[in-house]
Amino acid sequence: MTDLPEGFVPAKFSTGFLDVAGPYFTRKEADHIAVGIRIGNGHINGIEVAHGGVLTTLADVALSYQLFVSEKPRLPIATVNLNTNFLIGAKLGEWVVAHAYIDRKGSKTAYCHGRIVAGERLLMTMTGVFALLRK
Repeated sequence: MTDLPEGFVPAKFSTGFLDVAGPYFTRKEADHIAVGIRIGNGHINGIEVAHGGVLTTLADVALSYQLFVSEKPRLPIATVNLNTNFLIGAKLGEWVVAHAYIDRKGSKTAYCHGRIVAGERLLMTMTGVFALLRK
C-alpha cells in the first residue's frame, strides 16, 4: 500500500481473523502506538459507512495491542469487556486511526481507553477491561 500516512508500517499481528478484517498498520507515537486502517469496499455496510464491527474490531485491536507491547516478554491478552460509543461513520477510502491508552494495569487485569478518528473527525470512543494472562 503506497498511500499510507507517514510513519505507518504493516502491523505484525497474529494471522487469522485480523488478516481478513484488516489490513492494519501501526505507528509509534510519543506515548502510545497508533493503529490505522484504510476503509475499503469490504468494510462498508448497507448505509455506505464502515460497518460498526470494523470499528469495534479496530478498538479491540488497539486497546489490547497497547497492553500487549507494554511489557517484555509480551503479555497474552484476553478481552473481558469492551464498551464503544459510535459518534459518526467512516467513509469509503478514509484513513482511520485508533489511539489507545492504559489507565491502570494490575497483575491480572488492565483498564484502557481510547478514541478512533478520521482526520479531525472523532468517530468513536472506547473503554476496555482486559485479562493479563501471565504464567
